[in-house]
Amino acid sequence: MSIKDQLKEIEISGARVLPLVEGGKGIAASDGLSAGSWAAMDGVGTISAVNPHVPGQGDYANMKSYSSSIRLERHKEMIERAIAGGIAQARIAYETACRRGRIHINVLWEMGGVDEILHGILSKVKGMVHGVTCGAGMPFRLGEICAKYDVKYYPIVSSARAFGILWKRAYNKFSQWLGGVVYEDPWLAGGHNGLSNNEDEAQPESPEPRVRELRNVMRSFGIGDLLPIFMAGGVWCLSEWVNWINNPDLGTIAFQFGTRPLLTQESPIPITWKKKLLTLKRGDVVLNRFSPTGFPSSAVKNNMLINLQQRSARQVPFSAVPDATYTRPFYQSPRTPLFLTSTDYDDAMRWVKEGFVVGMKTPSRTIIFVTAEESQEIMHDRLHCIGCLSACKFSGWRQDADSKVPIVPDPRYFCIQKSLQRIASEGDAENALMFCGHQGYRFAEDDFYKDGYIPTVKELVERLQTGL
Repeated sequence: MSIKDQLKEIEISGARVLPLVEGGKGIAASDGLSAGSWAAMDGVGTISAVNPHVPGQGDYANMKSYSSSIRLERHKEMIERAIAGGIAQARIAYETACRRGRIHINVLWEMGGVDEILHGILSKVKGMVHGVTCGAGMPFRLGEICAKYDVKYYPIVSSARAFGILWKRAYNKFSQWLGGVVYEDPWLAGGHNGLSNNEDEAQPESPEPRVRELRNVMRSFGIGDLLPIFMAGGVWCLSEWVNWINNPDLGTIAFQFGTRPLLTQESPIPITWKKKLLTLKRGDVVLNRFSPTGFPSSAVKNNMLINLQQRSARQVPFSAVPDATYTRPFYQSPRTPLFLTSTDYDDAMRWVKEGFVVGMKTPSRTIIFVTAEESQEIMHDRLHCIGCLSACKFSGWRQDADSKVPIVPDPRYFCIQKSLQRIASEGDAENALMFCGHQGYRFAEDDFYKDGYIPTVKELVERLQTGL
């Protein structure tokens, strides 16, 4: 029996559709056109509601310009733009899908203003959006918000334990709106990953036993086998997942594709980004710890990521006062020295001679060495922060202004909003953050993309149903 014959329609968000889901991918990487085109093939299309674009208001580069010099006001403006963009993209998706398939939106729980953005979008898109997927944190209020608008919710988790916590604390009260659970492989998925502190990023685990455990936890809560688990992260072609299809141990399974939909005609990413995907080799996508969210993430190792790695390598501990260990004064300012060990002092002087003349303090009581231009860019980006995250390690922004635990800005991170806008508007795949799943190298190895061929969403979905 062919994979297409085995691939039966399942119920997702109130309709019978193919178990093929477009993953929702950050700023400018999945919009109304791509989601609607996926839904038009009787699948599930997903719009990213992370600063979605409002058609007719210029490109993503213009989103960098905010009218106020006050950060809290820029934050409010960002929320207004996100709501307007989410509504606009939902309408595009609905019209493109021609009432076929399902349309979901995707948000990060650690996104600044996520509650207000969800309420703002969902209150205006009744009948156009059927579900919400949400990860990058523990979205305890997701069920409550979606229940208000009668849409299904799909938490993104990387372990059965995480879902168990969500269910016991919140979701059991809103069980009828739970549409399914997205299991995102923390070692293979692109973007932010859900690796826990007791999991080794260098020792990936097979997803099957972890998904089986998730299903058993769902069964123990009385959810059963019919609610789908979306397998996300590392899914390239279904011929490699045949034993997951109609597997009674795993229950109902849908397959979520995040990386492959990037390379379609309808994908909104710039052509330079698409061409870069076609050149990736095995190992070009790496897990890193530079996201200001505090989560590990998977991205292409380009000039930007290499620079961040080198920046952190130029790092030494310091003391504000001399002692038997910290004996050498390093003058960060003309009057007040920091004290380094003799070995670290020699390294610091070498970095200064190489042009990394500015030492910047970190919350770890270390200093990193950067060029004068980098120092100015860091300070500029902090000054123009719009509060795109609920809490940002880079800028020190915290949405909860009443918190008694301030965040000390950390120059080892970067402005993620600026970088994602840069690759979206300029297509700068070398000097901006380029999220990608770890299967991205397969574009160059798959004959489907031979000679740089970029398919339509229709062609991709048809090919996926063949198992390739």
